[in-house]
Amino acid sequence: MHNVIPLILATLIAVGIMVIGCFYIASPKRVLGSFGLKPPAADADTLAWLRLKGIRDIVAGLAVLTMMLTTDSRTAGIVLLVFAIIPFGDMSNILASGGRKATAFSVHGVTCAVMLFVGLLLIHAI
Repeated sequence: MHNVIPLILATLIAVGIMVIGCFYIASPKRVLGSFGLKPPAADADTLAWLRLKGIRDIVAGLAVLTMMLTTDSRTAGIVLLVFAIIPFGDMSNILASGGRKATAFSVHGVTCAVMLFVGLLLIHAI
């Protein structure tokens, strides 16, 4: 019973990132400037790169859901902790590139912190 809330939170994280990934695949022009970096030109090459980001997000969400369905909560928590590197890397890249600090911290930083928190709950570290 003590794993119910962390599992629900992990599910919300996984589904949320998959929805974001779907936006990057289905409508990359719509989300072009939402990442935190200066929006690049909306040419075919840029849109292709944005779709790659969408695929990455969908696969990351699917991996977390798969681990939740096929293993114990501890293993799912470890995977969530590892995947927290993705939003941390995104945040670091935005900050190093002179992107919007507000987006770096409020979107990517908060995502990383929530993933770390839920991952630690799932492995019973807190």
